Amino acid sequence: MNTQTLDTITVYVPRDSTALALGANDVAAAIATEAGKRGVKVKLVRNGSRGMFWLEPLVEVATDAGRVAYGPVDMSDVPGLFDAGFLAGAAHALHQGVTEDIAYLKNQERLTFARVGVTDPLSLDDYLAYEGYVGLKNALAMTPESVVQQVLDSGLRGRGGAAFPTGIKWKTVAGAKASQKYVVCNADEGDSGTFSDRMVMEDDPFMLIEGMTIAAIAVGATEGYIYVRSEYPHAIATLTQAIAIATEKGYLGDNILGSGKSFRLEVRKGAGAYICGEETAMLESIEGKRGVVRAKPPLPALEGLFGKPTVINNLISLASVPIILARGAQFYKDYGVGRSAGTLPFQLAGNIKHGGLVEKAFGLTLRQLLEDFGGGSESGRPIRAVQMGGPLGAYMPQSQFDTPLDYEAFAAIGAMIGHGGLVVFDDTVDMARQARYAMEFCAVESCGKCTPCRIGSTRGVEVIDKIVANQDRPQQIHLLRSLCDTMVNGSLCAMGGMTPFPVLSALNHFPEDFGTPSEKAA
Repeated sequence: MNTQTLDTITVYVPRDSTALALGANDVAAAIATEAGKRGVKVKLVRNGSRGMFWLEPLVEVATDAGRVAYGPVDMSDVPGLFDAGFLAGAAHALHQGVTEDIAYLKNQERLTFARVGVTDPLSLDDYLAYEGYVGLKNALAMTPESVVQQVLDSGLRGRGGAAFPTGIKWKTVAGAKASQKYVVCNADEGDSGTFSDRMVMEDDPFMLIEGMTIAAIAVGATEGYIYVRSEYPHAIATLTQAIAIATEKGYLGDNILGSGKSFRLEVRKGAGAYICGEETAMLESIEGKRGVVRAKPPLPALEGLFGKPTVINNLISLASVPIILARGAQFYKDYGVGRSAGTLPFQLAGNIKHGGLVEKAFGLTLRQLLEDFGGGSESGRPIRAVQMGGPLGAYMPQSQFDTPLDYEAFAAIGAMIGHGGLVVFDDTVDMARQARYAMEFCAVESCGKCTPCRIGSTRGVEVIDKIVANQDRPQQIHLLRSLCDTMVNGSLCAMGGMTPFPVLSALNHFPEDFGTPSEKAA
């Protein structure tokens, strides 16, 4: 007799937004129904995504050999999977082997994303079983100064755009004198091709909560906010539940784990304005005002939310903190190269065969990401350009694909790593249209506070149109470069200051799309 009818078999079906969009709920329901028909005891666990989106919904079965993966699974595939004996890890057309042995996963260094796709996101027991809250317990046993020093020594830098050292921000807030301090997580994630923040919030929310709690203890803050765009309903719902569970179990709220320290956490929903990814515009939004950039100084670290000292970090920065406190600064710093310490979850999107999330230590090349992990373009045509760092990132040509993924190496060629998202284009792309899109995006999303961004982007669209139409092209190109210089040096924030990066990179590296081959060396 088949022992599957006697023992409960654990089957994992992701609850991540990507999997849900591809029918994961229907697949889970079909598995439960089919198991009932066949008298098989199945325990369905709704885990997070492993980040291999081309295989979603990815169904996993717990076996003696480890978790065995099948994907992409459609609900119509379910009866055939049962017939083939997938509950025992048997062969099938959708069989991907032992999940951990899939090359895409096996060749990663998953530190921040170690639990993502493995655990039930809302099971605190799961979180604790996989090194959860070890970092917080260690932090509670240290002085706040020592916690800040650990983050400084780790070399962790902002995982948003500017790559500013996280520990320096914390040290500034810790040293500020105030009756109230805040910790704010910027989870706006408005960059094109990015989804790592969403995956953390949906697939491992306790990690973010732990990271923010450690930050609060380090700087003396008692209140925190997670700023999430309204387009992330699943993330908001999961975070809200996780905060309630952590509070109930004593990991948040008053007297955290009996330490006498308090930290309360709330989710604040943004309306989806790209400019609110800028830290001061985000603070305005949290305060209930229109999202407009503030002039600096004063720095938010000294006068931030409601005028009080505030730690503002990108989600991945805060999510990287628990493992630093759990295993030590040196453990984290041993990954990466130069001043780019640790790992980054790179996100592959656009015209790419294997789109998904890849966490790697800094130092591999862009080409390795595109070919070894991405598998080349989805269309099968040559990759012509890659935009990294969101809609304000430079368009990189083939000649730059061997650049190491390192903050300084990218800065040296006028590019940026930013949030780690990359969008791939094959050789059918029109780079003049992409340059125009960048300018138009800035015109639409500008908060309007400064003239170079508000007016410059609108004029920029007009100038690019004239270049493409060959209306006094040499003069218009000169005007576009001058306009970009004004935007870079005169804008109040990175919105206007970085919009010229994609525009000029397209003009410099792909001049033929503008009808100007002679401009290639410009």
